[in-house]
Amino acid sequence: MHILCGIDEAGRGPLAGAVFAAAVILDPSRPIAGLADSKKLSEAKRDALAITIKQQALAWGIASVSAQDIDRINILQASLLAMQRAYQAMCDQFHIQATLIQVDGNRKPVFQIPCEAIVKGDSKVAEISAASILAKTARDASLLELDAQYPEYGFAQHKGYPTALHLERLALHGVTPEHRRSYAPVKKLLIAMDS
Repeated sequence: MHILCGIDEAGRGPLAGAVFAAAVILDPSRPIAGLADSKKLSEAKRDALAITIKQQALAWGIASVSAQDIDRINILQASLLAMQRAYQAMCDQFHIQATLIQVDGNRKPVFQIPCEAIVKGDSKVAEISAASILAKTARDASLLELDAQYPEYGFAQHKGYPTALHLERLALHGVTPEHRRSYAPVKKLLIAMDS
């Protein structure tokens, strides 16, 4: 039997927080309506779909790689590692193996089974769309936790992305342990603070 697992990540661009990935094997007998690239869906729609995916998919897993590890190994390697961890988490939880993995983008992690990278896969492959929704909602939830921890940074609004508000708060309050020090705006600020 052919079992397809879709994998996607969320949070490569932000200046703070972990990068997340999710792996999903959908149930062909229970199709989920409305799956799309998570970036094209409203927050409410993503949240509702995430619940449906967790209830109806054959298997799913979510994993992350911390800001500190992103700085250590770079964002590309961290994204690929998060994808491997998400697949492993899914296998451990549901005791299922895919026969093919498809990941969003043009780079793919190393797996023991065949894996294909599909550019814009999150809008072409339902399994990848589902994974993009789980990764995005998990990351957003983690940023709300950061917002509670560091209320002065406005993480609930900008989710760690380099918006004008975020850059302004960063300059005002300095760099938290959750900021990615290898990212240019953060690095620049740290150099300025040192000099």
